[in-house]
Amino acid sequence: MDDSRETQEPVNPKKVIGTRRLKEAMAKPAKLRIFTVANQKGGVGKTTTTVNLAASLAMGGLRTLVIDLDPQGNASTALGVEHRENDGIYEVLMGTNPIEKVVQKVAGFPHLECISSNTALAQAEINLVSMVARELRLKEAIQELVAAKQSAGVGYDYIFIDCPPSLGLLTVNAFAAAQELLIPIQCEYYALEGLTQLLETYSVVKKRLNNDLALSTIILTMFDGRTRLANDVAASVRSHFPNELIDIPIPRAVRVSEAPSYGQTVMTYDPGSPGAIAYLQVAREIAERGKGFDSNVVSINYKKGESA
Repeated sequence: MDDSRETQEPVNPKKVIGTRRLKEAMAKPAKLRIFTVANQKGGVGKTTTTVNLAASLAMGGLRTLVIDLDPQGNASTALGVEHRENDGIYEVLMGTNPIEKVVQKVAGFPHLECISSNTALAQAEINLVSMVARELRLKEAIQELVAAKQSAGVGYDYIFIDCPPSLGLLTVNAFAAAQELLIPIQCEYYALEGLTQLLETYSVVKKRLNNDLALSTIILTMFDGRTRLANDVAASVRSHFPNELIDIPIPRAVRVSEAPSYGQTVMTYDPGSPGAIAYLQVAREIAERGKGFDSNVVSINYKKGESA
């Protein structure tokens, strides 16, 4: 499939050159949308989904921020931002650096920014335990940043929080700070087993910490349409979550996996690849839904087969 409809310029796969924008801008949301991307099972595509959706929305002209809340720092790596030695989200949670000071621009994307992880974040689960309002540290920091950006006239349209593969204090902080929960589900049997536990945590947080949190989006990842299992998993998710599911599966693709090793998302590494095209279509659908999204009502009509 030719990507010339969506992208304006070719890109060297080993280096992000210039700025990238879509020919057709994406719909601006009615208000700021804050997504937590979570699944306690590792390897289901949380980080890949986070960075590629954020890149796609930024290419569509929407101001987007990625917060890397995973101590592994994979989202920071994929976006090509420094995260080993610099201050990041850990220092914000500990109160040693204001959040405005740790925001970094992402090269090649005029509308994309990142707050990185770093090695110190691995200590956060322990250090947060003794803190007052420990579950709300991230929420308060985001509110501070959003207010500062709005005062400067450069407010965000989207914020994505990439969670670690656990249901600890970092993930609870992300749940408490967000308006919407996005769950990537790998199209394999074990992926469905952990979903019940994740939904239980979601229900507890929604009841006790964040009544505005809504399970709004489910995305199928690593889909191989040739296998019966992948199709069975997709059918099961489709039947249980017909409104939340964006029925554009992300294919299992080598290019998507290769991109982070070059410090890029697949949107710049190989924009014409099936994985990039799928993420672009999903991002456009998310943007379309956001035009009239109500965080308290998850009843969204979706026309199957719409393209990006």
